[in-house]
Amino acid sequence: MNYNKKLVGTARHLRRNMTDEEKHLWYDFLRKLPVNVYRQKNIGNYIVDFYIASCKCVIEIDGRQHSMKENRASDAKRDEELGKMGIMVLRYTNKNINSNFTSVCADILKKIGIEASRMKK
Repeated sequence: MNYNKKLVGTARHLRRNMTDEEKHLWYDFLRKLPVNVYRQKNIGNYIVDFYIASCKCVIEIDGRQHSMKENRASDAKRDEELGKMGIMVLRYTNKNINSNFTSVCADILKKIGIEASRMKK
């Protein structure tokens, strides 16, 4: 996968400083998946929150700033460009993570085609 080498340091910083919602999704769900999940992965000119290479899926956790008009447009452009690379983008809000965590996890499993019974303990 091609990536912008200038973003490596930023991605490393973001991995070390994940938001509370990113930490929750990572430690309580994503790292237990039976597939490799990358945190703060460089793809093209973007750094995505989580990437599952085996199913070409990006998972983004959006804070309040993503609801602002200019950020929605930027997110749509980003999603379109990732889509052109054959990558599916799943977006969840911080509120989804905090209030509907089980539903978010079930939705991710459904979208990536993994049975809940295959989860690592």
